[in-house]
Amino acid sequence: MSAVDDLLEANDRYAAGFAKGDLSAPPRRKLAILTCMDARIDPARALGLEEGDAHVIRNAGGRASDDAIRSLIISEELLGTNAVLVVHHTDCGMLTFSNEQLAGRLRDRFGADPGDVDFLPFSNLDQSVRDDVATIRANPFIPDGVEVRGFVYDVATGRVREVV
Repeated sequence: MSAVDDLLEANDRYAAGFAKGDLSAPPRRKLAILTCMDARIDPARALGLEEGDAHVIRNAGGRASDDAIRSLIISEELLGTNAVLVVHHTDCGMLTFSNEQLAGRLRDRFGADPGDVDFLPFSNLDQSVRDDVATIRANPFIPDGVEVRGFVYDVATGRVREVV
């Protein structure tokens, strides 16, 4: 049996007892979380959230990329969120390479140039949080009244700390 088959069996068990089909699309806590796709982070468990509490937007590094901003705009404008948490984490793979290194690796492996793709790596964890908070706050389609705060999740302890 494949890993996907295992997941489908787990979904059958989950759906058999599912009783949350009446949740509304707007998140109860009016909150959106932008965080990394790293499998060691479970934002719901780490922050005490339940289904229906928050929108969770994930990408490599938890970066305020164009697509993350698109999702945050929709979350705020159409679904009523009024707070954004940017959550990066310790031991992040985005600290381990540069755009040039990854582009070179892709050229070597695939024989094609990725062009001007910015993979959004960073060399300073706290500064990456500050940069992403500033990017979100500076967006003209995120109102000034939306609270935007940044945090680092420690993968060794499970604690979050605010980056000021």
